[in-house]
Amino acid sequence: MNPNLFSPLTIRGLTLKNRIVVSPMCQYSSEDGFANDWHLVHLGSRAVGGAALILTEATAVSPDGRISPDDLGIWKDEHIPFLKRITDFIHQQGAIAGIQLAHAGHKASTQSPWKGGKFIPESDGGWQNFSSSEVILSDGKSRAEALTFEGIQQVINDFKAATHRALEAGFKVIEIHAAHGYLIHEFLSPLINKRTDEYGGSFENRIRLLLTLVDKVRTILPEDYPLFVRISSTDWEQNGWTSDDSVRLAAILKDKGVDVIDCSSGGLTAPANIPVGLGYQVPFAETIKAETGIKTGAVGLIVTAEQADEIITSGKADLVFLARELLRDPYFPLRAATELEQETTWPVQYVRAKRAKK
Repeated sequence: MNPNLFSPLTIRGLTLKNRIVVSPMCQYSSEDGFANDWHLVHLGSRAVGGAALILTEATAVSPDGRISPDDLGIWKDEHIPFLKRITDFIHQQGAIAGIQLAHAGHKASTQSPWKGGKFIPESDGGWQNFSSSEVILSDGKSRAEALTFEGIQQVINDFKAATHRALEAGFKVIEIHAAHGYLIHEFLSPLINKRTDEYGGSFENRIRLLLTLVDKVRTILPEDYPLFVRISSTDWEQNGWTSDDSVRLAAILKDKGVDVIDCSSGGLTAPANIPVGLGYQVPFAETIKAETGIKTGAVGLIVTAEQADEIITSGKADLVFLARELLRDPYFPLRAATELEQETTWPVQYVRAKRAKK
């Protein structure tokens, strides 16, 4: 029997109760990287709403790895206690808590979107940006510096330390953010990576940082805890990272112990030819799954129960990562189960609102 949106999925030692994942969504609501009541309610309500896996927003592994001064962080031990409060609550609801570890690279030191989203120079309280290669920033005059070899080792150490803290905080899934124009993607893509050392040039060199991070994180993670990697499946640009590159990378990551490829796209530049529409990124998940056999997550304008279910039942992906739809409706999974006439567990406090099957 084919799986459906509400069939369980076992990955290593964890079983997700359904195929719905809360996609990482930046909240820009932290001070000095600390989680707070907003994050507890934001993430906790999606657990109450029936999603199987709740991923945090991009969580910075270092202060200079933040997109904005308001980003969530996990670069110091003091961040752990409130994150543990959140994971405990998520697990009490029968969901699984996961964390996305990230470094913003040259897209760091910017204002939160509702504050204008502009680059913040060091003179105004920002910080020095780093990338795979020197990059002129959005203000047209500031530059991100190319990471030195020592700088790369520091990034690796930051991801290792963040992984240890994530486990202390109770997270059971780690996702490495290698997409959307942030640091790891800046190494992967030849549009940005102009290095001439062992981290630049060939495909093998450009993926070296990601493979090293995967090795380090996988070694730290318990054997029964899954490791995800989010990639931009294509840059949507000529001479950039391609879907064929993503298939090739996914096969290598599978052999390295990665369990799921979270298949997004773009974010490095602003091309005009992205065919945005319902489910427009799903074919990347379908292709990577078919070509490599690794489990994949589909993302991008998945907005109805029927659409999400079709992705799973047709075998295009193993998971659906929902973002904006879960902002509109934290209880989408409970509603979807009713619409699809599938059984799912409701919080006992909400059972009185459960509609009978037709």
